[in-house]
This record gives sequence, structure tokens and C-alpha cells, in this order.
Amino acid sequence: MVINYWGNTKGRRHMLALYHHGTSVCAAKPRLVLAEKGIEWESRYVDILANEQFAPEYLALNPEGVVPTLMHDGQVIRESTLICEYLDAVFPETPLVPDDALSRYEMRLWTMRMDKEHPLNVGPLTFAISHRHGVLRHGDDAVDKYINAMGPAQVERRQRMLSADIEAPGPKASLKICDKLLGDMEVVLGERSWLSGEEFSLADIGVIPYINRLDMLQLSGMWTEARPQVTDWFERVKSRASYLPAMFEFVPPPLTALMKEKGAEAWPRAEAILAELEKSAYGA
Repeated sequence: MVINYWGNTKGRRHMLALYHHGTSVCAAKPRLVLAEKGIEWESRYVDILANEQFAPEYLALNPEGVVPTLMHDGQVIRESTLICEYLDAVFPETPLVPDDALSRYEMRLWTMRMDKEHPLNVGPLTFAISHRHGVLRHGDDAVDKYINAMGPAQVERRQRMLSADIEAPGPKASLKICDKLLGDMEVVLGERSWLSGEEFSLADIGVIPYINRLDMLQLSGMWTEARPQVTDWFERVKSRASYLPAMFEFVPPPLTALMKEKGAEAWPRAEAILAELEKSAYGA
């Protein structure tokens, strides 16, 4: 079903379509922007768990084979952070980019940080804690299909991923980087209401999907036990009208349940890893 938005630009009708997936943290960013601004859009769901992002039709839009991709009046816009800034510029109602240059700089520091670090860190955690179990539960055929989906060059890497739990080097390193992010957030949020200033902005939108993923993986003890500023920030985030539809409407319920189940099992080991990191940081 095509949904149109009546924008203010020259009185034209704007057709927006977002290619996305429910569990993609990057795809959640433009969904948050669209929800914050009350913009209607057409959902074009790309099942990345079934490798639909590598279909020739989709690769013609996004040669990297990743989500999200925005289609606006026939124009293709890629890269989640750029999509968010584009939407804010084209639909300026409910602005999400600060007016002053310093706050815009602060905003972009956060969005750049998330683009550089965290897609490569929350992914290994998600797979190690949760998603690999979804593959393993479906038996040998599902395992073989997963291992061979990317061709012979990726077989060994995918075999390692299926056997890597949260204590494996990759996920353990990811947990350390996420902990550093939360520590930096705690400091900044002790000085201001939101990440780039006193107004909710694309800085917060850039971070929300990653903190939400940690929460879905039952890792919220990383902030609720010792980081009151992050705890308060996330509670205020969850109270916004944009949060539930953007974060959960498109997530397959079995995946939500799997993350909750396996996350609860993994948390005691994650907590022990974090305790070790804290001890080493203080030279104990």
C-alpha cells in the first residue's frame, strides 16, 4: 500500500518509501525520524535474515546490500545518518538538527561515532547472545544454509560465528566498546538534558537503536545499576510517542522473544566480563 505525505514544499505530494528490516539498528534511525515528525511512509520490508538484501533488484538501489534505503519522489537516498539529515532538511517541521553551530557539531560527533564504531559492535553481541541460537534451533539444514549463504570464502567465518558465545574475543571486545559508550553518555548527560544539548536531536536518534538493542538483549544492567543519567535518559526516550512504533512494530515477535530469553541467560556472564574490565581499568 502506498502512503503519501502532503509536504509544504511547493504544495507537491511526496512519496516516501523506506527499505528496512525490523532488527536492523541502522534502519531504526530513519523510522524514529519519520515517527518524530509524523510523516507517513511506505514500508518496503527487506528480510536481511533471509538474505533478501542481496537480491538483484535491491542491489540496484543499494549496491552495498545493506538497509536502510530511502526512496523519495524517485530519488534514492542511502546511509542511515545521511537519510536522517535529509529527512530533517526536506521536512523541517519538528526540527531534529540544532540551530547553533556548536550543538550541530556535538550532534555530528555522536552520529559519526555510532557510524564508525557501533554497527560493528552491537552486531556481534546480538548474534553471539541471540541470533545464532535461532539458526541452531532449526537443525542441520538451517545451519548448512546459513554457513554457505555467502559463498565458499565466508564458510569458515560463519562457522566461527555460530560457535562464538559472549565470552568469545569478538563479542567480548564489543561489550567493552558498548560499556565505554555508556560511560561517555553518563558524563555528557550529567551536563545537559540530551546528548547534543537541551533539545532532543539526531544525536539521540543515532544512539537510541543501539541502547535499545542492549536493552532487548537484557543487558540493561550496564546502566541501571550504576549510571543514573543514562537510566533517566532512556526512560525519557521510551516515553516519547516515536519509541514503540519505530523500535518494535517491525521486529518479528519470535526474535524479540529469543533476544529476551537468551539475553537473560547471558547477562550473568556479561556482568562478570564487565567486572573484569572494571578491575583491569583500575589496575586491580
